[in-house]
Amino acid sequence: MARIAYADADAEAFAATRHLTDDGLTAWRSAVTRHLAPRPGMRLLDLGAGTGSWARAFTSWFPGVDMVAVEPSAAMRARCAFAPLVAGDAAHLPLGAGSLDGAWLSTVVHHVPDLAGAARELRRVVRPGAPVLIRSAFAGRHEAITLFRYFPEAVRVLDTFPSVAEVEAAFLGAGFTAAVVEQVPQVTAPSLREAAAGLRREAHTPLQLITDDEYAAGVRRMRAAARVDTGPVVDALDLLVLR
Repeated sequence: MARIAYADADAEAFAATRHLTDDGLTAWRSAVTRHLAPRPGMRLLDLGAGTGSWARAFTSWFPGVDMVAVEPSAAMRARCAFAPLVAGDAAHLPLGAGSLDGAWLSTVVHHVPDLAGAARELRRVVRPGAPVLIRSAFAGRHEAITLFRYFPEAVRVLDTFPSVAEVEAAFLGAGFTAAVVEQVPQVTAPSLREAAAGLRREAHTPLQLITDDEYAAGVRRMRAAARVDTGPVVDALDLLVLR
């Protein structure tokens, strides 16, 4: 079971606020290109595809690449603008053995209850040597993420997420090797003011799992900072690549 339900309210908030602009995606496109070496005819998995924004980005970036989106939440699938989209989860991928040339998981691994089982399932469907790219906020690595500056109480939630070492161990146990981990910067919002105005608690797992008082205090801190901080919001999430 995921840490949050991703029912209608969660899915609607995610769809409304969690998509990056083209500027925000620039560095991710470069990072994916380096590690994936995309070419026409490749078949890639977007696991935990949500509303399909990453699958759409990949097909726009890499013409001729065949994306398969898999999403367990019915509410997310109902809001997904990408096809083909199939129901499934990390433990049960409706795909053939060795049928994929790579896999993408964005902000998904903290919702996976059995990392070792998920790694074994990905090892089954991803051909040997092909990359699994995991974009995530990992335990112990919050410093480059703006949200935690204003909601420090949410760090305790993040620290219950899998660490880089734990994810590596699960995948190494399934026969993968760890290739690299790097921080990738992204423009999350044009300004802190816009980020504060558009913030939806339901769209962020760490914010859902703190108290109401802690959330209210963080909103006050964020809005106060937004009155003087006029630059863009630049965050850095980690990209872990395994083969």
